Amino acid sequence: MSAPKLIMLDLDGTLVDSVPDLYQALNRMMADLGREPVVEAEVRNWVGNGVQVLVARALAGAIKYPDDAMDQPIYQKALDSFSGHYDQTNGHFAKLYSGVASSLQRWSEQGIELGVVTNKPIRFTLPLLERLGIAPFVSHVVGGDTLPVKKPDPGQLLYLMEQAGSSVENTVMIGDSAHDINAARAAKVPVYAVTYGYNHGEPIKNSSPDKLFDSLDELVY
Repeated sequence: MSAPKLIMLDLDGTLVDSVPDLYQALNRMMADLGREPVVEAEVRNWVGNGVQVLVARALAGAIKYPDDAMDQPIYQKALDSFSGHYDQTNGHFAKLYSGVASSLQRWSEQGIELGVVTNKPIRFTLPLLERLGIAPFVSHVVGGDTLPVKKPDPGQLLYLMEQAGSSVENTVMIGDSAHDINAARAAKVPVYAVTYGYNHGEPIKNSSPDKLFDSLDELVY
């Protein structure tokens, strides 16, 4: 298998198990609001669509939330509370998945450019990469607020490829969710998936990635 010029990587559920950070911040938010705490197993099914949606799901206590949830007076208070607490928990409970650090180092040493494409706001993304020690391997970062669109829209991927000067033929996307796969398909780049991520509790193989890995260590060029 020939090495690509650029590997684009999702963050939460692909490189990092960030749920412990999010879980802590959400429960501090719920305490601020005088509400019952959330369950970590539920949070694992709620992540992947950005902070705004995560907070709406926590308030609803379910993956589906009312259409007007973000228009409710309590929503902005909740979002502000969560954001403040997440600044404090971000990167302190999260862990890299097995094989991530070694793979990023190996690919970087091979001269492959690495870029992170996430729906997480840049405010939280950059500190997380730094605190977990993988920022030196990453040349490009596109967050959930870098552009007006987020995955599954292909805009973030196309933007990162433009920044890296890489073509569709020389780029690969790796993620853990249907959003990652759909974004890559729309951008017309090959897409690989990891089996251990979130994907709202659904098996990622159902989304038909081009390749499926139990660990990033399995992807060797």
